[in-house]
Amino acid sequence: MLSEGGSFIKGMLIGGIFCLVLSLLSSFSPVTESRTEEHHHHHVKAASKDELQQLSDSRLQELNNQLQVYCVIMVQPKNLLYWATALDTWTKHCDKAAFYTSESSKALEAINLKEKDDWVRLRKALKHAYENAGDIRWFFVAEPSTFAIIENLKYLVLTKDPEQPFYLGKAMKSGELEYVEFNSGIVLSYEALRRLVNVFPDEGKCPETGRALWKLSNDKQLAECLKFTGVFAENGEDVHGKDLFNSKGVESLIKESMKQNPNNVVEGCCSDMAITFSDMSPNQMQVMMFGVYRLRPYGHDFHDLLTFYPPKGSDND
Repeated sequence: MLSEGGSFIKGMLIGGIFCLVLSLLSSFSPVTESRTEEHHHHHVKAASKDELQQLSDSRLQELNNQLQVYCVIMVQPKNLLYWATALDTWTKHCDKAAFYTSESSKALEAINLKEKDDWVRLRKALKHAYENAGDIRWFFVAEPSTFAIIENLKYLVLTKDPEQPFYLGKAMKSGELEYVEFNSGIVLSYEALRRLVNVFPDEGKCPETGRALWKLSNDKQLAECLKFTGVFAENGEDVHGKDLFNSKGVESLIKESMKQNPNNVVEGCCSDMAITFSDMSPNQMQVMMFGVYRLRPYGHDFHDLLTFYPPKGSDND
């Protein structure tokens, strides 16, 4: 009887463990699971010069005056040199630039969110930006090692309606999940950010601390939350279909083009209207600043239809 009782208890334990495993597996939702109808990201192109020429001068000026960008830069004291370089270079051209940090720094000013977890800190930063944007209707989220040309970003979204849910950048795919790569920079319209902030409190759709069995990267978690609001990743391109958001630095892109397109290195490298370059060292960012904003061939004029001026009072180049 003792043996039979032992076998019974052993069987109960095995059965209980088996049921627990089944329960966990049934609640496990793989990253690639689609929770909404299938969607393939669009290719959002910047307006061509022909399209801009169809707009009146007054309409162009109106769009120019309305278009402002709030830059959200995620920093940490351990990356102080990158933080300082971003502050000294491209962020001067944002209409509003806010640095969000995990802890305060005596060297540089930033909004201290007092949060170590990257995903929770990003959520708090986006919510803060949304609540403090004023009339600004476009948001650009970046790491301090990303170099951005804000004027080209404005050109991309010039004719786009920020009251529509745009979620732009370098669109990638992981299984069935489409997302915008973080290190290339993420662009959100006001409507996209509004929907995102509103879904934050819903733990079932947008958990603050991640799921029990796995943890997504910030950019994938962001895409997962946006999916539940009907907002999907879209790839930013120029009129020729070239990517505007780059996940590598200029040097790496040129080296790759030299191997793949030795007869036309520049054409094979990057778009003339590129918006971001990633994984840039502080020295490379300073060189980029010189090349983009300071170096000018005497007597050469691109005859652009409009000019995006940096915000008044900023120490810009």
